Amino acid sequence: MRILHVTPGTSPARTPVLPALAHLPHVLDYACTRLDSLARADSADVVVLDATADLSAAAGFARLLEQTGRPEPAIAVLTDGGFIAANPDWRMADLLLAGAGPTEVDARLRLAVVRGPAPVPEVSSPLIEAGPLTIDEDGYVAFVRGRQLDLTFKEFELLRHLAANSGRALTRAELLQDVWGYDFFGGTRTVDVHVRRLRAKLGAELDQIIHTVRNVGYRFSPEVAERASGGSGERRDAADGTDQEETHGSERH
Repeated sequence: MRILHVTPGTSPARTPVLPALAHLPHVLDYACTRLDSLARADSADVVVLDATADLSAAAGFARLLEQTGRPEPAIAVLTDGGFIAANPDWRMADLLLAGAGPTEVDARLRLAVVRGPAPVPEVSSPLIEAGPLTIDEDGYVAFVRGRQLDLTFKEFELLRHLAANSGRALTRAELLQDVWGYDFFGGTRTVDVHVRRLRAKLGAELDQIIHTVRNVGYRFSPEVAERASGGSGERRDAADGTDQEETHGSERH
């Protein structure tokens, strides 16, 4: 059996994420998630994606395979925590834990080959569009004027949730609950850190689309997207260049 092992990022791995593969008589080829790398790789019976460190890679991988014309079924390798986020929309033929033994790995590889690729859903999730920003909920990717943003899974989820509630001020506690879940034990500073990273990745044209609401949290600002849609790329900053905070007559604490 020929297996194409794919690693997220710009360079292929040197060793497989599944140690069990070293004990199986299969031929391994390596590629990364760059389109040119996938296109150059030889044909295989099954594709194994290392999603242990990047769940967003699993979410959009089926689309990458389609774009490069690859017909092979795909198996995602996840951590224990990653299984919580597993979604049928990923269209994976199967899922594996990185610590799975040789017998299980071999059986799942053979079953994936028999089953073939997961079917394409008839209806895709809608796009969220705000000026030059496009959020593809189905592919777990976001673009600014066609430039794909390099977002982590939580950064994407935070951006998607804010955009889905466009114009509404969301508290840090609400964002922690809705994006990180009830079992997350980190503090609200986690939200601030992710917002700061998101703003940096959105760039100067759109960093203020995530607006700080003083003593409350954050709001996705459609008016910023409307200004940016003109293509000027200009911002209306405060005189000192800092983030403008929106005040409410009745503040929530």
